[in-house]
Amino acid sequence: MVVLTEEIRAARSGSRTETARQIWRRSSTRDDVTTPVRTVLASMAPGAERCMYCGDNQGTDIDHHEPLARNPLRTFDWLNHLLACSHCNSHHKRDRFPVDGEGRPLLIDPSAEDPFDHLLLSLSVGEYRPLTEKGARSIEVFGLNRPILARGRRQAFGVVVMCLRQWRAAESGTGPYEPDVLVQIIREQPCADVCQAMLRQADSPGTAVVFRKVPEIVPILRDPVVRSALLR
Repeated sequence: MVVLTEEIRAARSGSRTETARQIWRRSSTRDDVTTPVRTVLASMAPGAERCMYCGDNQGTDIDHHEPLARNPLRTFDWLNHLLACSHCNSHHKRDRFPVDGEGRPLLIDPSAEDPFDHLLLSLSVGEYRPLTEKGARSIEVFGLNRPILARGRRQAFGVVVMCLRQWRAAESGTGPYEPDVLVQIIREQPCADVCQAMLRQADSPGTAVVFRKVPEIVPILRDPVVRSALLR
């Protein structure tokens, strides 16, 4: 990757972006760089290789968090690579990269930051609420509250609830599922962010309101064994 970066650096400053794009598209780059990088990113992605932005679709693209058009010298920077679905990458984010007055990024980097420092998921409606300016801009740029995602999160909430209702029976060996199977179902479904939000909100001051329709799952969400299994 260092050699390829130096090739971009050697290009005239005005042509570096196009040079970076050409190198990124080479068949040799695909074989030696992008395919191995995609494999590693897939192992880091939520659920079953889900997009690191929406968490719903399969991650198929390597997205440059800071776009090539803005900083072509980061084309082969490992810390600038994220796994994204084509919809988030091509239809929403594209080359958008808002920054604040001091040039600091205003998009959440899910591989380096905890998104829940900037976002609060309303489990009842499946939509995110911003806690910071970075959260607000991320919702906008990634389209995090588009209706199909909100609907998917509401369905994911129902799946997690159903699985957790089976947890005690699974522990005792009297239910139809083993605990490991329930964990796998929860962790590999789309919208894995829903489960993570539930674990955090089970210990929040508003727990009674958030889980008012399913209060029986709160003790399970607070169980250290359950939390350890779902936070791995």
